[in-house]
Amino acid sequence: MLLVLNVNNTNTVIALYTLKSDGLTDKLRATWRISTRHGQTADEYGILVRSLLHSEGVESSRIQSVVIASVVPPVDWVLRQFCERYFHQKPLFIEPGVKTGLPILTDNPSEVGADRVANCVGAFAKYGGPTIVVDFGTATNFDVVSHKGEFLGGAIAPGLNISAEALFARAARLPRVEIKRPAKIIGTNTVDNLQIGLFYGHIGLVDFILGRMIAKLGEGTKCIATGGLAHLIASESKYISEIDDMLTLDGLRIIHDRNRSAKSHAHADETNRASS
Repeated sequence: MLLVLNVNNTNTVIALYTLKSDGLTDKLRATWRISTRHGQTADEYGILVRSLLHSEGVESSRIQSVVIASVVPPVDWVLRQFCERYFHQKPLFIEPGVKTGLPILTDNPSEVGADRVANCVGAFAKYGGPTIVVDFGTATNFDVVSHKGEFLGGAIAPGLNISAEALFARAARLPRVEIKRPAKIIGTNTVDNLQIGLFYGHIGLVDFILGRMIAKLGEGTKCIATGGLAHLIASESKYISEIDDMLTLDGLRIIHDRNRSAKSHAHADETNRASS
């Protein structure tokens, strides 16, 4: 089985896939979402993940591969320890040098986050291009994929929760509010005012950026939403046509398969050379 971890600043999504006889992914077995804790040890990860696997009737010995996308560098070495200690596997991290099949045409390709790479790989495989992925997480990321499947760049804006926390932290008389769709557009109390400004302000931000990007890319550009707040915001956007909760995981699964195939071909070539 394949274990997938998508480690973001707020949450970590864990997925379990079955594998076919050739080592490529088959079906999604289960997914879980946990909080990302910077101080968590390898043993704590081991206890937690083994418990999740046990709930699905899966023993740790059945994990044959692990692929990880992490945007939290301080936890990376802990994740390596955890994988090697509990699954006896060297994890595949999405990092420079890994075969992704995604040409990155930015000034500094190594700066592009692993989750953004996975989103673009998944989006192009599922929807083609040109495509814009909007990932509603801690930050709101805009990732642009060309019609050839190249990562052209994008934009990063403060996420909705960050904006709300900033208002609460910096304005003494403003309360912390629930992020939800307001019932009206003209607020009659402070909570209403905050919810309207946060919700519709973020939609305005998203649609303005998307409108400018679509004008650059041309008609036929698809806009795909993913991330924890996608269902709340994307349904109000005039440009987003699809919400795909599995986009990042699909991208990671595809990257795993590409690297597995490349390794198999390299091994076959070595065997042929040795026998000739």
